[in-house]
Amino acid sequence: MAEEKPSPAYDKGKFPDEDESESESEASDVNTSDEEDSSWISWFCTLKGNEFLCEVDEDYIQDDFNLSGLSSQVAYYEYALDLILDVESPNDEMMTEEQHEMVESSAEMLYGLIHSRYILTSRGMNAVLEKYKNVHYGRCPRAYCCGQPCLPVGTSDIPRTSTVKTYCPKCCDIYYTRNKYQGNIDGAYFGTSFPHLFLMTFSYLKPPKPTQVYTPRIFGFRIHNGGGGSSNSVRQQITQGQDSQRREEEPSGRQPADSRR
Repeated sequence: MAEEKPSPAYDKGKFPDEDESESESEASDVNTSDEEDSSWISWFCTLKGNEFLCEVDEDYIQDDFNLSGLSSQVAYYEYALDLILDVESPNDEMMTEEQHEMVESSAEMLYGLIHSRYILTSRGMNAVLEKYKNVHYGRCPRAYCCGQPCLPVGTSDIPRTSTVKTYCPKCCDIYYTRNKYQGNIDGAYFGTSFPHLFLMTFSYLKPPKPTQVYTPRIFGFRIHNGGGGSSNSVRQQITQGQDSQRREEEPSGRQPADSRR
């Protein structure tokens, strides 16, 4: 009598239940519908590297007063604005693929310039406040700042001049971002004034200045300034050099009347 072979074990992964397959298809349909329903602004702010950016309210963008002067700075301005606001343009089908790419690039720049204005408003600052509380902008890499949360800042208000940096309210210095993708954001999308106005608005968030300063030593002996001084001395030297440069660049005043004679 032939021995009966045991039936193969049921592999749930190999043979999924009908309920599971249906639930997976439903989940994929929900994800697809969510992607279709999401606005351009929400999509753009969730892109990798754009986590620093806040979602600007559409009613703010629709107010022409808030966009004053931007049409002369951005190419394909009208098309870029329509893209940001999810408005279908009748001329989209007539545009070439290269023109579509230029419109997308212009939309990115236009949104960034609008963003730099929006975060100076009360609603914009509150949006940044939530990110700041959740340490979305990273912490100060300086050891004696003890992990102080940072704020985004630009070193220029002119687009495509420099990338965004992080400003530490404790040591009042700026640093490169830890994330290389976030470091590619244009610094003009935040501007040079933002972190200082933010700390003036929320003055209770301003931390005390650090009391500790690193002192270089060799075998316990403090090094003379000539061999590499402390960060404070270096900062003082830089400040003194900038002051002397300003004095040299300042035009000399009028000569006294006696000297003209």
